[in-house]
Amino acid sequence: MESIKTIVLLTLMTLLMVWVGGIFGGVDGMLIALLIAAVMNFFSYFYSDKLVLAQYNAVEVDEHSAPGLIEIVHRLANKAGIPMPKVYIVPEPIPNAFATGRNPSHAAVAVTEGLLDLLDEDEIEAVLAHELSHVRHYDILIGTIAATIAGAIAWIANIMQFGAFFGGGREEENTPNPIIMILLSIILPIAAGIIQMAVSRSREFMADEGAARITGHPEWLQSALIKLDNYNAQGLLPEATPETAHMFIVNPFTGKDISFASLFRTHPTTEQRIERLEEIKREMMYR
Repeated sequence: MESIKTIVLLTLMTLLMVWVGGIFGGVDGMLIALLIAAVMNFFSYFYSDKLVLAQYNAVEVDEHSAPGLIEIVHRLANKAGIPMPKVYIVPEPIPNAFATGRNPSHAAVAVTEGLLDLLDEDEIEAVLAHELSHVRHYDILIGTIAATIAGAIAWIANIMQFGAFFGGGREEENTPNPIIMILLSIILPIAAGIIQMAVSRSREFMADEGAARITGHPEWLQSALIKLDNYNAQGLLPEATPETAHMFIVNPFTGKDISFASLFRTHPTTEQRIERLEEIKREMMYR
């Protein structure tokens, strides 16, 4: 179901981009904006893992420096049927975790020191299974596609706004009304952002289910999510940015969330995630 939702949302973003390009610059305008966004995201796609790990001061560990953590990741990677990713620890007391890398062969998982201190071994295993599920499902690629399309829409919107201010005086038959152009330049990036966040939320549900099936214990992840959500509601990961919030197992801005921001929430609520996991637990019990 979540896979279908993701495809539908990405299709909506594509159609939105095509429609915007058709309004302002036809096919040529759309292609130019898409090309610019694609170039921007190309660098992000191939180098985002290094940038993000450096941003959070992540330190790579191995079987000598963190044998227990490496053993868990190795076991889970075998269960998930993916290559062993690189493993990092982020020297921060706020508990959280994320995965990065463009595909399973170029992947890394990172956990904060706070997560290792807060959770027990079963809960840590569930969190790591969630992150490896992201890796297995190519969620970084999905996120990059969504970002590319949203970026293209944003570029077109900027061009529309520029054209409305400086080209509004021309009376050409095919020139859009400048007021409409300004309104669209404001509304369309917001709409694209909402759809992009919906894609992110959909992938979180899939990763939760993947973790439950890899470990065979949905209750481990339920327990971990409750602890992580409660703790993150009280503190903010210092280096956290809106651009990387979707990568974490729980939103690092949980403590600053407000009702309007729910439209742009990168994660489902913890209550929704626990409810989905409860359904999976019942399904597994009756098999």
